[in-house]
Amino acid sequence: MTAPDVGPLPELPAGWTAVRTRGPGPFVTHAVLERPDGVQVEWTSRRHRKRLGLRTPGAAPAGGGASASSWWIGALFAVGSVCFALGSLPLFFDAVPPRAVGWTFFVGSVFFTSAAYLQYDEAVHAPTDMVTAGRRPWRLTSLLHWHPRRIDAWAATIQLVGTVFFNVSTFAATRADLAVDQDRRLVWAPDVLGSVCFLVASWLAYSEVNRGVLPRPDRSVGWWIAGVNLAGSVLFGAAAVGARYLRSTGELANVALVNAGTFLGAVGFLVGAVLLPVESARDRATG
Repeated sequence: MTAPDVGPLPELPAGWTAVRTRGPGPFVTHAVLERPDGVQVEWTSRRHRKRLGLRTPGAAPAGGGASASSWWIGALFAVGSVCFALGSLPLFFDAVPPRAVGWTFFVGSVFFTSAAYLQYDEAVHAPTDMVTAGRRPWRLTSLLHWHPRRIDAWAATIQLVGTVFFNVSTFAATRADLAVDQDRRLVWAPDVLGSVCFLVASWLAYSEVNRGVLPRPDRSVGWWIAGVNLAGSVLFGAAAVGARYLRSTGELANVALVNAGTFLGAVGFLVGAVLLPVESARDRATG
């Protein structure tokens, strides 16, 4: 598999120049560009892959609602988050059979995977040039291309892999006949790997919109989405730690942490999902 020659910035139109750029490490996530007429515009990798165009500082707000993709991704993540939150509530799992709880988590993980695939598809088919806001033509081979110089491609790919680990973990948890060793291998181990993937992907997505290591809000909705998703990933990771088995008893190390971490993490992802259409509508209005 050969990677296309994709630079840190999409192709600039003739006569345009990059005045300054910034981003974490080798990645470029923000750039100030100057057009041939001397007008400066702002480009961000997040706006670019969402096909929201360039932003002209000081321009009058334009009309426009949220994009269809933001509604779909937000809705799918929201349903998955509700399933995970519901499955971790004592009021729910004490009232239904354990198998029903397991299927609730599995259904939620499928919605997570569907949303993660749409985000991956969004990143893979981002426009190749700076100005075009249209979607890159769909080709099966484009799904196999790797974009090592784009932070959003890394985040989307790792997150998609994490959701598949959650699919494996939650599906195995629907079985009631697993021994402790099987639970460790089929439920807990994929859950840990999925949580690690979510944490790494969320950190990359947060780094895309945050300047530096310390939190620096820029009043954008995208910053808050990345922030609450990172918090949700940390909480999911805490739940995975609490779900480890103690060798002496064969029981979970901290059931309360498992339930609290899963519930609060799911709430964080739910907030981020609800904000996605808000971000799309606001960014379209400020284009």
